[in-house]
Amino acid sequence: MQDITDLPFWRVMAHYGGPDVYYTEYFRVHSDSRPEKHILRSIDENPDGRPVIAQMIGQDLAALRRTALDLQQRRIAGIDLNLGCPAPIVCKKDAGGGLLRHPEKIDAILGELRTAVHLRFTVKTRLGFDSPDEFPALLDLFRRHPIDALTVHGRTVREMYQPVVHLDAIERAARLMPCPVFANGNVRCVESARRMVEATGARGLMIGRGAIRNPWLFTQIREAWSTGKVRTRPTLADLREYIERLYQETRHPEIRDAGHVGKMKKYLGYIAPGLGTTHDGDAFWTDLKPTLTLRDLFAVCDRHLAASDPAYSTHLERNEQ
Repeated sequence: MQDITDLPFWRVMAHYGGPDVYYTEYFRVHSDSRPEKHILRSIDENPDGRPVIAQMIGQDLAALRRTALDLQQRRIAGIDLNLGCPAPIVCKKDAGGGLLRHPEKIDAILGELRTAVHLRFTVKTRLGFDSPDEFPALLDLFRRHPIDALTVHGRTVREMYQPVVHLDAIERAARLMPCPVFANGNVRCVESARRMVEATGARGLMIGRGAIRNPWLFTQIREAWSTGKVRTRPTLADLREYIERLYQETRHPEIRDAGHVGKMKKYLGYIAPGLGTTHDGDAFWTDLKPTLTLRDLFAVCDRHLAASDPAYSTHLERNEQ
């Protein structure tokens, strides 16, 4: 989600209802680092005033403490330590998911940050680096520190974004941790959100890629939880409007056309597979991939997304694994 869920993307999400809490892109923390200005803008220009958690990634103890103290001068609700990013370039530096190979270092970092953070201090983790069998020991480690919430992505670092999500591991965390546990992984629709909560007992959900695919998802989940019914049913034409809004918010006058096309394809790579049975997402993506200009890209969108058919198929979503 790094370099995708930035401030312009937050503005788009806010237009469609937005989450209850925002997590920033992660601040890259090392001995010479200073909080990135474009991420600080997400905090300073928060589009709807809902709580913001500032996320950090790194393994330098002094730098993490310094950055946490710095960020707490901003309008944030808390600090989050990222132990979940599986990107090889991050793990190579023993940051993100790479830190899961070094529990003793995590132990020291949690102790240092807990004393430095006077706001909420939360952690996001995967189940381990190589195997879910690593997770019970990690849970014991997390339980030794008075963190305020734990988000569990139900895969290991090695599993990246494979279809399997180990719901039993998230359930174990929700049962054993003294703090609230939030579940993360493959929440793409109301039905998958409901299954996740029922199977794990998690107190909340963290949603990333599913929100790119369907910006109405937060509103739909709130509707389902409060009334038992989902009233918000976007059409293909609504989806086309969402794509246009994404472009208008993220475009920059100094970036050439090809750069905008690349940025839009990042989003569309998440959106296309989510189309329901009323439309062929594979054909949409096949037509999008060779486009080199914005004119051609939006022509493909116009060709595929001009109908009043539902954008997301309830039947398909109920059978997602």
